[in-house]
Amino acid sequence: MWPRLVVNKILRKRLGSNNFVADIPSIDSNETVLQVPSSFSRTSFCINRHDTYNYKVFVSTWNVGGVAPDHDVDLEDLLDTCNDSSCDIYVFGFQEIVPLKASNVLGSENCKISSEWNSLIRDALNKRQTSHTVGKNLKDLFATEENLKESSNFPQEFQCIISKQMVGILISVWVRSDLRPYIHHPSVSCVGCGIMGCLGNKGSVSVRFQLHETSFCFVCCHLASGGREGDEKHRNSNMSEILSRSSFPRGSSYNLPRKILDHDRVILLGDLNYRISLAEETTRSLVDVGEWNALLANDQLRMELADGQVFQDWQEGEIKFAPTYKYFLNSDEYYGCVQRRKGEKKRAPAWCDRIVWYGKGLKQHLYSRSESKLSDHRPVKAIFSAQVTKSHACENFSNFFLSDRLDRVTQFASTDDFMCKHRSSFHI
Repeated sequence: MWPRLVVNKILRKRLGSNNFVADIPSIDSNETVLQVPSSFSRTSFCINRHDTYNYKVFVSTWNVGGVAPDHDVDLEDLLDTCNDSSCDIYVFGFQEIVPLKASNVLGSENCKISSEWNSLIRDALNKRQTSHTVGKNLKDLFATEENLKESSNFPQEFQCIISKQMVGILISVWVRSDLRPYIHHPSVSCVGCGIMGCLGNKGSVSVRFQLHETSFCFVCCHLASGGREGDEKHRNSNMSEILSRSSFPRGSSYNLPRKILDHDRVILLGDLNYRISLAEETTRSLVDVGEWNALLANDQLRMELADGQVFQDWQEGEIKFAPTYKYFLNSDEYYGCVQRRKGEKKRAPAWCDRIVWYGKGLKQHLYSRSESKLSDHRPVKAIFSAQVTKSHACENFSNFFLSDRLDRVTQFASTDDFMCKHRSSFHI
């Protein structure tokens, strides 16, 4: 046991479970900055009405196969959702942003790659916002004064509230800048399930935050691989470990949820690696003719969702797209369609890349894949509407006390890049 304990200790120290990168430090990252007078207790002051709003949430997952991004990588296909209006929250999950070799698993974190991905995300999101705003402005040149007033609420620039990497797993969360003041208690929790049951070549990075009065948790996973019979048990074990070991701080003065399933809105995304329990030849023949229903009847994750042992009360939307794994690089051809070399592993097509959710208050409107050929996986994306409770009394109270401090915070916030410097990360 002692080698595992030593490795686990080193891993936990290196991961820094409460460290993450963001454009602007959380307004409640240091509770001593704002001391609420005892006479204004939360329960006694928040007695006014609570309204429910629906926010649009974009979620994507992509195993990039250890291929570093370059300036030619275009995220437009990933962000194209056949809808002119943008979402309020964007969650990007990646796996294998670095090759899963020993030097990356055991060595220091390569923050340069995550910085490059975040820069691409920033450019893509704000480019879309600029184009949308310009088009709307041109249209409004011919609008009446009354219509101008109604259409004055143009989409805002997006800001990163959490970006966290563990070896090859990266999750990056972005929100509209006008929502940023209402984001509270951001935190992360990393769980390694790889070598020796604790290294970060497999596992999860979970992020949580509170928007108004509603808590969100997004879990980006890379579970155990393998297409042999019985390998799904390793993935189930990984998932059980993630749900049991992930933990968030409650805070000294807040009763915040600590476990993943305690949050109001929970979405799981990633390379879950579940395969299709059919012979490889049968799988390939059904893929060739687009018989998705026959394949999904033997999909391991669908069977686990129905069984309810590990994924009790989890849900997944209807899959109407081709399996996302495994492709030849820069090709639309599945791996193994041509004669394999002797000793090469079988890689039958499968829906390895998935997005599922837990609990109430979430409604899925889109579940599809993108067609980037950067890696041997295709990206998967989804759009949800999420119910959020908003207390008007609390909003007015918090704005009264926080407005000056928010101005001071934005003066030193850097939004130009995500260089991995000491000052760009902080503790909750």
